[in-house]
Amino acid sequence: MQQKKGQKGFSLIELLIVVAIIGIIAAIAIPNLLASRRAANEAAAISGIRTLSSAQEAYRATYGGGATFTDLNGLMSRNLVDTSIGNATTVDKAKNGYIFRVATGDAGTTFCAGTAPATVNQGSRNFSSDTPGVLYVHPLVVATPPTSTAGGTPFNN
Repeated sequence: MQQKKGQKGFSLIELLIVVAIIGIIAAIAIPNLLASRRAANEAAAISGIRTLSSAQEAYRATYGGGATFTDLNGLMSRNLVDTSIGNATTVDKAKNGYIFRVATGDAGTTFCAGTAPATVNQGSRNFSSDTPGVLYVHPLVVATPPTSTAGGTPFNN
């Protein structure tokens, strides 16, 4: 194609090459972005489990007579956990892509705080704790937080 004097611009081939390069860069970057988001969601879930575990110990020492724990509503009613974690019990109310559950057993003398990703894209592992400072990682079960540390392995950062 001949250009008239003073006419400037890009040819269709040049534009297609640029679009192809952008597509290749996006194909490389998007999976890394999604993996980073999953890792951030898991870090937030771990932090939430540690918060729940510490709140349980505070409840036991302050309100439980040194012997009993409570459920998630009991922790929220005593302002030991924030409502963003306390209300994250269903998929539609998930906090950073994870839902939380606290189960008590043996007449309140034991507890397990668990978290699971709300959907498969939010995270790749479940977490739980039944003792402050001890975190367990479980195989992925979407939207079903563990209610026991059985089947989990101790998690080391």
